[in-house]
Amino acid sequence: MPEPVDLAYCMKLPPKEAIAYLTGKGYAITWDWEDLWQQAHAKAFTVAKVAKLDILQDIRDVLQHALTEGQTAAWFEKELTPVLKAKGWWGEQEQRNPDTGELEQVQLGSPWRLETIYRANTQTAYMAGRYAEQIENVDNRPFWQYIAVMDGRTRPAHRALHGLAFRFDDPFWQSFYPPNGWNCRCRVTTLSGGDLTRDRVKPSRSDGMLGSTQKLVSKKTGELREVATYSARHPDDPSGKRRLIVSPDVGWSHNPGAAWKPETARYTGNLTELAKRELQ
Repeated sequence: MPEPVDLAYCMKLPPKEAIAYLTGKGYAITWDWEDLWQQAHAKAFTVAKVAKLDILQDIRDVLQHALTEGQTAAWFEKELTPVLKAKGWWGEQEQRNPDTGELEQVQLGSPWRLETIYRANTQTAYMAGRYAEQIENVDNRPFWQYIAVMDGRTRPAHRALHGLAFRFDDPFWQSFYPPNGWNCRCRVTTLSGGDLTRDRVKPSRSDGMLGSTQKLVSKKTGELREVATYSARHPDDPSGKRRLIVSPDVGWSHNPGAAWKPETARYTGNLTELAKRELQ
């Protein structure tokens, strides 16, 4: 049976790889969250509607400290709020959309935005770090198992994937290695051949089960983008005859760890040099 999940597990992990993932990024200025798409997040750090590099650096610096020290979302909000307020990036403001040139009423900093920034970035960094560590150990533990938090807040798609095991090189992991959405709490555990026998886990193969569909990205523009799909066994049918087509949230059909190349990290900590590179 899949092992029980400790919700605080990720904050107890050695953060070396997670920190390297975060600090190895460049910066990107974006207006909407979908402007930086999927794998591109492994190369650049962004927060939608942050138009100044120094504010992006402030946010990443506090995130890095949170990862290093194992700090909570509440700590992150407490530390960052006065900094952002002092620089004017707070509350609802009228801003000019750089793409359309039109003035829009937009939400800048707020408690809920800071919590979303914290959770999305720390979870992604930890999962990228776990992926790097797991890849290093595939000779001994070549099977990976998807683990969801099985409670009342678990999304049906994540619940349907809970307990599934695939080889590490199965195409499934290219699109479904967590996190698979905003505030996703899923993770991956590794298994040896002996673990499969002991726990009576039968590995799956994604052959013929993977696909894609178009889903709405923005209600404002009506834009559709491609998301990955997987035909999972319906949880209400143990026979496996009924299938349930599941997808990550829009914009999450990728593996952040696989897209990360630590040896080509661009960020050196020198904002002046970084700004020069971003403007070239």
